[in-house]
Amino acid sequence: MAVPLDTRDDIRTMDARGVPRAEIARELGLSRNTVAKYADMEDLSPAPPIPARRPRPAVDAHAAWIRGVLEADLGAPRKQRHTAKRIYDRLVAERGYAGSYSSVRRFVAEWRRSQGVPAGDGFLELGWAPGTAQADFGSFRAEIGGRPADLKLLVVTLPHSNARFCAAEMCQRAECMCDGLAAILSQIGRAPHTLVLDNATEAGRMVRGEVSESGLFRLFRSHYRMASRYCNPYSGNEKGSVENAVGFLRRNLLVPVPSFPALGDLNAWLAESCGRLNAASRARDGRPTPEAMAEDLAAMNALPGAPFDAVRWVRARSDKRGYVAVDGREYVCGPAWHSRELLVGVRAASVEVLADRGRLVARLPRAFGEGPAVRNPLSLVPALVARPRAFGESTIRLDMPPALVASIDRMDAAGRRRALRAIERAAGHSGFEAACEAAEMCCAGGRVPDDASVDLAARRIAAGRGAPGGAADLSVYDGLLREGEVPDAC
Repeated sequence: MAVPLDTRDDIRTMDARGVPRAEIARELGLSRNTVAKYADMEDLSPAPPIPARRPRPAVDAHAAWIRGVLEADLGAPRKQRHTAKRIYDRLVAERGYAGSYSSVRRFVAEWRRSQGVPAGDGFLELGWAPGTAQADFGSFRAEIGGRPADLKLLVVTLPHSNARFCAAEMCQRAECMCDGLAAILSQIGRAPHTLVLDNATEAGRMVRGEVSESGLFRLFRSHYRMASRYCNPYSGNEKGSVENAVGFLRRNLLVPVPSFPALGDLNAWLAESCGRLNAASRARDGRPTPEAMAEDLAAMNALPGAPFDAVRWVRARSDKRGYVAVDGREYVCGPAWHSRELLVGVRAASVEVLADRGRLVARLPRAFGEGPAVRNPLSLVPALVARPRAFGESTIRLDMPPALVASIDRMDAAGRRRALRAIERAAGHSGFEAACEAAEMCCAGGRVPDDASVDLAARRIAAGRGAPGGAADLSVYDGLLREGEVPDAC
């Protein structure tokens, strides 16, 4: 208990007059230690009125962990850092925290003030009629297949019911946006009658009040019978629901930075997580989101019977190596297609190259950013069949098992042509790796791979039934024709 200022003054005055401290203690009703404390005090300058720190044993037990999380956040994207609520949720789920959220919030606020971390901005949300949706992109970082990737989060909200949905895409190009929107509409089960976007998306641009939509998005919108409306990307009140949802989903689903084997795994998890959040959330009028969402669904359009193919077609000329360049990346069509005018279909996850009247040249995975040319070893086979002696210098050798390469090297031109053609035909159904494994097995049996042997063995391998062993036994093919089963030998 603090001693009043008048009493302190009496202690020091009496002590200055030489009154014994025991007598001062008896006269003022204080302990001798209190008298000695204030009589011997050298500095009575006024101290700042800072309140004493309240004890918080529940939070202090996890203080080192919380500081570690906040310090790690300094190296993460600004919009993918932990909020106090996210830290509280992780403390409860991962460390058995039993304290209050307010204690965690105060701890985080004090740490951020001490580090000079600025506070974030708020969001403004408005009311919307049932059946209207808003869409916007946000950026985030994830680990895909063990490698860091800067991705785009496509978010769609139904503001009337406060339902939120999202999908991860590699970029904001029209084909990626339409691919993500199609996946989200499939989750919802209906299509909105009006979709509200802004200039920052690849769907369209507003210049001096006039909107110019991309051709692909116009087809997408017509496919789902949707109207569109564009607003200023810097006016949060025009589409506050989705802007709020971008931050909410990023904080609650993407903190800490997620890690998945493939983009499809991440999107499956995002869909499941959005379903869980929607089941627990509420609309602005206080009703549960699932209840209010029934009104949204009733006002929305039925999905069309056919899925929309979100593909952007561009014309490109291959160089003398058979490479075509699209969006800054090279794709290998193969030497047989050198110096040709080709048609390239660009999708969110794949690139399809066509020639002549729709003849398929190559189907390759989509690549983003800088990197080596994207190739499929099968695209090299037609040129090697025509010129089998070029096998010795072909890059296809890097994609084949060493034992198979050595076997093909020992063959004459006719044998190489026959083996490569067999691999090409079997790969069309079973995949390149299974076809190579089947051809290697035939070579191990002392035979040149042929179409029937490689195809049958490759189908068995692709079906997961294991590689047939032993030497070739052609008599089993008669039984195959009678019984319709794949033989156990090549």
